Amino acid sequence: MQEDILNPDSRDFVTALASGLEVIRAFDDEHPRMTLSEVATRTGMNRAKARRILLTLHALGYVRKQHRYFELAPRVLHLGYAFLSANNYRGVIQQYLEDITDEIGESSSLGVLDGEDVIYVARSAAKHRLMAITLSVGTRLPAAHTSLGRILLAQLPEAELEDYLSSVELIRHTDKTIVDIEELRNQIIVARQQGYAVADQELDPGLRSLAVPAYDAKHQLIGAINVSTNVARVDIDTLLGVYLPIMQKKAAQIRLHVN
Repeated sequence: MQEDILNPDSRDFVTALASGLEVIRAFDDEHPRMTLSEVATRTGMNRAKARRILLTLHALGYVRKQHRYFELAPRVLHLGYAFLSANNYRGVIQQYLEDITDEIGESSSLGVLDGEDVIYVARSAAKHRLMAITLSVGTRLPAAHTSLGRILLAQLPEAELEDYLSSVELIRHTDKTIVDIEELRNQIIVARQQGYAVADQELDPGLRSLAVPAYDAKHQLIGAINVSTNVARVDIDTLLGVYLPIMQKKAAQIRLHVN
């Protein structure tokens, strides 16, 4: 069960900190460098507030300034590294992901749910490229249209799942993308019942993936592990008949060895 979340109206809520993190999150692969006006537009802040936050982040070393443009500095990586260091299971799971890649020749990843997205926190990449975008640790993808995201949504308590479904915006990426809420709900329920999820060309043409949940020895959800492949190389029968048992075996090993 998720802990109670502090209401932004609470006296204990630090608005300045929240705004600073919002500015950091505004930078992404499509917006690596922005002007003050662009940051203000992306965050919905007025220019004066955005300016103060950018200059503070610049003074702390988290943002670099080049003429009119701002961009994230390498020090931002410390924030992500703190998460990875605090979760000492990552090294164990990384080995299992690499074992999957060695065994079947496909990329395998560990993802966690963050709002409406799934974030890659560990990855073993095969030599062949699967998507137009480059996947790496830290990549965010819409949970609704990925096998990782869908199996993680299937682990949510019913009330949290309904909150997600009532607010998520489903965007079409391919002609196979599910954009109907009821159809998505049914897919999540099926994933919950069968213990795995498949996403078939919903995010990127030709991309087919399968994911299973990963729990630790205390039955606490760590995240989900997946295998990604190409439809021209791996059909559904192979995905479910050959790859699924391998993924289930690795998930069972993770549960035995991660405390």
